[in-house]
Amino acid sequence: MIVSTSILSADFLNLERDIKRLETAGADSIHIDIMDGVFVANPTWGPSTVKAIRQVTSLPLDVHLMIDKPERLIDDYLRTSADYIIIHPESTVYLRKTLLQVKNYGTKAGVAIKLETPIDIIRNCLDLVDIVLLLTCDEGFGGQTFHPFSIEKISQVAKWRSDQGLHFKIEVDGGINPETGRQCKDAGADILVAGSYIFNHELDRAIRALKEV
Repeated sequence: MIVSTSILSADFLNLERDIKRLETAGADSIHIDIMDGVFVANPTWGPSTVKAIRQVTSLPLDVHLMIDKPERLIDDYLRTSADYIIIHPESTVYLRKTLLQVKNYGTKAGVAIKLETPIDIIRNCLDLVDIVLLLTCDEGFGGQTFHPFSIEKISQVAKWRSDQGLHFKIEVDGGINPETGRQCKDAGADILVAGSYIFNHELDRAIRALKEV
């Protein structure tokens, strides 16, 4: 199992220190939630922060844009040298156009949906994406509870992938620990995003426990 560590639960005043600790502890990638206070209530960082993080780690950067009309700022995020740019269909009427812009730049593209969004909304872009990110809790804050009905959504996306012969990864984020991670893996998930669980335990042991689900 691939483990992408969310720095939403890190110490914002010591991001470099915590990212280095995650790197040493065996994290596979760094998950960066970009929130604008409009699309979701809790604002976080911007492209300058992603660019700064790129300078302090060689780990892949998994940038999840929870922002309104991401097409307005997509060029700024592409210039950060992030490895993955993930956008929401709920936030734009230019989903395919924006995903194609990301792909044409040479960056890997992803699509994400909120917990209560029906998954049919992403069916028309699965041929373009490298990652499908399913939020398994309410968006905007760390440390929330995993919602079991997410398992059905993971299974359906995995079925579409198999039926269409596609190769995107399925990523899940929200209330992830070894127990819920195992459920997600069994449903078809490939990548676990975790923040609170990792930072509330010894980093290396927590990351290892998730990798071994």
